[in-house]
Order: sequence, then C-alpha cells, then structure tokens
Amino acid sequence: MESILILAQIIVSILLVAAILLQQRGQALGGAFGGGGEFYATRRGVEKKIFRATIFLGILFVILAISNLIL
Repeated sequence: MESILILAQIIVSILLVAAILLQQRGQALGGAFGGGGEFYATRRGVEKKIFRATIFLGILFVILAISNLIL
C-alpha cells in the first residue's frame, strides 16, 4: 500500500510540474522573473483547463503527502 502511494505521489508531482511549466509557455523570459507591463486577461479555453488541472493536481499532491505521513 505504501509503495502505491509513493508511486502515485511521484506521478502527480511530475504532472504538477508539467502543468506549471505549460502555464509559463508563451511568455518572455521576463515572465519567469516577475517582469512588468502585463495586463490582466481572463483565461479561456485550454489555458483555463490547464489552470484548473494545476489546482486539482496541487490539492491531490497535498492529500497524498498527508496520507503518506499518516501511513
């Protein structure tokens, strides 16, 4: 049981990193360092799905981490 939780946490962490990196795509290098001059724009389409998937994966990662501590 413990090995399944550890494997699941590794997979979720890789997917979480990929989702975060996909959100940074399309921005200049300044976006990685908090560049200025951006304007507010709503997320649409694929961007919105990636954003929601990132939130879901983050929550799932925390749940798996806590369950690994308990077991």
